[in-house]
Amino acid sequence: MNIESQLESIFSNNQDNPSDLGLRLGTIVGGSLSKGLIVKLDAGELPGSMIEQLAVGRYVVVQGLTERRFFCIVTDVSLEHTNPSIESNPPETTDIYTAEIYRSTLAYGRANVTPMLVLEHGSEKPRPVKTIPAHFSVVAQANEEDVARVFGKADSDHFYIGNPIEMDKVPINVNLDRFIERSSGVFGKSGTGKSFITRTLLSGIVKSGKASCLIFDMHNDYGWAIKNEHGREYKGLQQLFDAHQVNVITLDPETSQTRGDRHDGALHIPYDAIEPEDIAMLAGVLTLSEVQVNALYFLRRRLGRKWLRKLLSDDENDQSELDDFIQQGDLIKGTLGAIQRKFEIFRHMGFLQTNVSEDLVETLFQKLNSGISIVLEFGIYGDSLPAYMFVANYLTRRIHRRYVATKNKAFGNQGDEPNPLMIVIEEAHKFLDPEISQHTIFGTIARELRKYNVTLLVVDQRPSGIDDEVMSQIGTRVTCLLDNESDIRSVFSGVSGASALREVLARLDTQQQALIMGHAVPMPVVIRTRDYGPELYEEISQQSNNVQSNDEKVAQAKADLFE
Repeated sequence: MNIESQLESIFSNNQDNPSDLGLRLGTIVGGSLSKGLIVKLDAGELPGSMIEQLAVGRYVVVQGLTERRFFCIVTDVSLEHTNPSIESNPPETTDIYTAEIYRSTLAYGRANVTPMLVLEHGSEKPRPVKTIPAHFSVVAQANEEDVARVFGKADSDHFYIGNPIEMDKVPINVNLDRFIERSSGVFGKSGTGKSFITRTLLSGIVKSGKASCLIFDMHNDYGWAIKNEHGREYKGLQQLFDAHQVNVITLDPETSQTRGDRHDGALHIPYDAIEPEDIAMLAGVLTLSEVQVNALYFLRRRLGRKWLRKLLSDDENDQSELDDFIQQGDLIKGTLGAIQRKFEIFRHMGFLQTNVSEDLVETLFQKLNSGISIVLEFGIYGDSLPAYMFVANYLTRRIHRRYVATKNKAFGNQGDEPNPLMIVIEEAHKFLDPEISQHTIFGTIARELRKYNVTLLVVDQRPSGIDDEVMSQIGTRVTCLLDNESDIRSVFSGVSGASALREVLARLDTQQQALIMGHAVPMPVVIRTRDYGPELYEEISQQSNNVQSNDEKVAQAKADLFE
């Protein structure tokens, strides 16, 4: 075949829209791998209308000349022309015919698309893009098959999370194995639907049985039903799953009883089990100075396990013992007085008790390790950031310690590996602030990358408050609308092609839209999140857990908690 015949064959194959492509949008007329591709849009049925059908964030494909198919995301749209006089002398709006002629001949729409993946001829899975399609390659809407090629079809490993923009019947699925493999995050300003997206993701994880979840439910959003401002009720996780899968534990039984919510037990923390490390993380919230924090460690060394009880005690003997430290010069009176004033908040935490009969942390660990997810409701204590941070820190430190021990035994062939665990925390920047993240259990877990089968799911409206090193370890980022520049910059930290995606994030709807990128999806994609409602409820009720509990798990699940 001569050169002319080869060229004719290539171009004829490309100019006609291949049968497996969606609606043709236009052709490639320029661009680069680093800055994205330039697409001249077709005129459409009504000249100039094509641009109004193409939204920023839309998923499109480009059919290359050498049978490569490029998967791209629309990052910008613009109006262009071939004659500058159009700007200075546009046709009158009433002159329909002249305007249509202009749009057909002198004006056109342009889109910028960023290639993310490419499917080579003969390959089954797309790969990261390293080149770009040739001039005049066809650009088309992605179809259901294109989406399935990239994001997989819903199965035990892939969970339906939403739909691409303007593709309401095409599912986007996240890879659950990869989602729990590293710490993940759900970000967005207040009112953008973070809690509903988190609920949906947690439903998928629990249904799959791939990990247990320990959910520190600050605002009582996850365990039982809630109502939105319009009175619509949404089921909680315990209403979707049975007791073999989800337990709800409360710090505030009275509020649960008042609301008519059933719980599986009440959590109490013994004073004598509390260590200075459990409280030191609250230094910023309680305005504890370094001297005051050091004083806590001194009191623990000198008073033993009862240090906190004695610090808060009104007993004369206890106060006398503290006064002795002052007289001996071991403590400054002002330091002790400041600590006692700031620690008054612990007197109002009803879940702190002097006598607790059993090791509740061990009970929680056994439940989590047996495959049961736990929602810890805070009730009235959800309004107290110190209470939330204290409980989350207290439990996470001890449960992580048990996971480390269990994993190390497995390394030494002395037992089984612990069941994967995902810990869910809200107001995550309070735990992962740059000043403290190096010294907190949450920063440790984020940096471990599931070394001990434990990861985080952080939910936050201020990602800029999270330490940069920790953010770099967030594998999957589900981001709703953000309008603070520093927050936007933070969620794109370490993300390839971030500059192109910033405009996409800025154009999200205020509710039920999110940009997903990272470890659990092959390429960034903007979705309209699936409705957390009857369809999801029915899906969960019809599908049994893919990982069946063994007899030991069932027996453990039936055990009565916290009697």
